[in-house]
Amino acid sequence: MARKDLLKSVIGQPTDTPSGAGRSSYAMRGASKSMKVSIDSLAEHSKRLMEGETIVEIDPDLIDVSFVNDRLTGDDEAYDELKASIKASGQDTPVLLRPHPEAADRYMVVFGHRRVRVARDLGCPVRAVVKEMDDEAHVLAQGQENTARADLSFIEKALFARNLFDLGQGKDVIQRALTIDGTLLSRMLAVAQTVPEQIVTAIGPAKQIGRDRWEGFKKLMADEANQGIAYRILKTEGFDQLDSDTKFEIMHSKVEEAGKGPKRRRAKAAPPKRTWTAGEGRIKGVIGRAGRAYSISLTSKDSSAFGEYLAENLDRLYADFLEAPDRTS
Repeated sequence: MARKDLLKSVIGQPTDTPSGAGRSSYAMRGASKSMKVSIDSLAEHSKRLMEGETIVEIDPDLIDVSFVNDRLTGDDEAYDELKASIKASGQDTPVLLRPHPEAADRYMVVFGHRRVRVARDLGCPVRAVVKEMDDEAHVLAQGQENTARADLSFIEKALFARNLFDLGQGKDVIQRALTIDGTLLSRMLAVAQTVPEQIVTAIGPAKQIGRDRWEGFKKLMADEANQGIAYRILKTEGFDQLDSDTKFEIMHSKVEEAGKGPKRRRAKAAPPKRTWTAGEGRIKGVIGRAGRAYSISLTSKDSSAFGEYLAENLDRLYADFLEAPDRTS
């Protein structure tokens, strides 16, 4: 057998002779199968090298945060759990980095900020994949990875969307990054643009608080007076020691409660009323309109009798009204 035919049989390709069929089936067993797997692995490794997907180890001091923030502080418990896990078992999942677009020999985090922070705290290198990418690709990768991990709260996603919008990213890019539709994006932006960022940051990620609760809070924050109440609550002793969800609940309830108190309102001008007199003063009426309501109040001697007459003839009067050529529609 020619040497090239032997190689074909080893890697599982059919030979030119009928007897090669048996050798081909044998190639998928034992040592020859292992050799084929190794060859396939080398090919895949080469492909990953060409695509920039090789996992490397990088000094965390050479890594900067993403140009767009997607997290709020206040997740110390989750961070401590991650740190303990990596300390015990190592970093199983690599982070994604890109060469820093503005600083030579440095990197920027696309996703995996907490893993980078853990590596820095533990004094060990970060296992990472480094890829060249522009800002749009960066945004899409960062948003989709966090969405897939279901790791961000509603308000963190809303702030992420607003930050991207403020940086000039198109709404279509933001929607793809967060895997949401235009309606939900509009709601997220409305919340993040209405609730002052200082208040959101003080509350924190509020992992258990969903869209409906934040939209209700947004309505309260649309009133500047309520914002003043919220800022005063932030300064309450012990508020900063509460967990994030509790901060939201207390803030929402106290602002809502204060908003139900008496408020000064400008008195609306009452619509003008007119008087009507007939029968040399035997009957008098006060006629007025308020919104869709129209009232006639009768007084004096003949008021009861004339009122009864009006009531009995309302159908006829209304029919006459409908037939009047100059009536207003």
